[in-house]
Amino acid sequence: EAQGVVDPQLLERVFAELSEEISRREDLLSERATRWLIQDSTLWEVLPRMRWALWRRQGTSQSAVRLHLSLHVVEDKPQRAKITTGRGCERQAWRENWQPGDAYVGDRYYGEDYRLFAKLQEAGCAYVLRLREQAAIKVLEEIELSQTDRQSGVRRQAWVVLGCKARYRSTRVRLVWVESSKEVLLLVTNQEHHDMPAELVAALYRQRWRIELFFRWIKCILGCRHWLAESSRGVAIEIYLALIAALLLQLYSGRRPNRRMMELIQLYLLGVASTQDLQAGWQRELLRLQKSKAPQP
Repeated sequence: EAQGVVDPQLLERVFAELSEEISRREDLLSERATRWLIQDSTLWEVLPRMRWALWRRQGTSQSAVRLHLSLHVVEDKPQRAKITTGRGCERQAWRENWQPGDAYVGDRYYGEDYRLFAKLQEAGCAYVLRLREQAAIKVLEEIELSQTDRQSGVRRQAWVVLGCKARYRSTRVRLVWVESSKEVLLLVTNQEHHDMPAELVAALYRQRWRIELFFRWIKCILGCRHWLAESSRGVAIEIYLALIAALLLQLYSGRRPNRRMMELIQLYLLGVASTQDLQAGWQRELLRLQKSKAPQP
């Protein structure tokens, strides 16, 4: 019934206001503060009869909905979100959300279009993006590494130009080679090496996995896996409500609830537990988590 009376764009604004409220509580809205956001998307499969979400027509057809998300690195909270069908372009949805002062961390897909680097610079955005191993690289100037950089797994850094054809060529960017347990990562950024040392570039990219944990949390722990509606409007309402719930829970507790905390909330909603039971159980779980993270003597 909500599909006919609730506007998903209104829920999108509510989500944005809640996200800003968390930032205000943590004093993260300073003009000098850099908003480092992890950018990625995730898919939900939908029913075959939901033709509006048809994505792949080759072979077995597949219908899907895609959530494009920017996750705040410091606060570990969703900052911006956009919902499209599965075939929605990730880079296009990302570009529509750019704001001056943003800084993005992204995987290889976002680093494929070298022309975006200049557009990000013009938009006043910083970035740390991964490149594919097959990237065409022309080294312009080597940059010396510090001992700390080398200890962080950085093998090399240099100012480079990317792309073999003039129309696809990038502007002058900084490339950092980082050795991981499996391979060498190619990380490109527009930040000067004296503003962001190579070790920080490597450390920042290592935080990218946190958005994968958030996707898993919202699907598995929060339980946003079963569709209550089959229209595009109804699906958007359900996903935005899940994101709003995630922010409300974070505002209440100061962190993203784990499975045990979500069980307490479910018992409260079922009427099995009182408000006092919920608060007491929540405090016990927070105390347990704090003890588990405390350094052992």
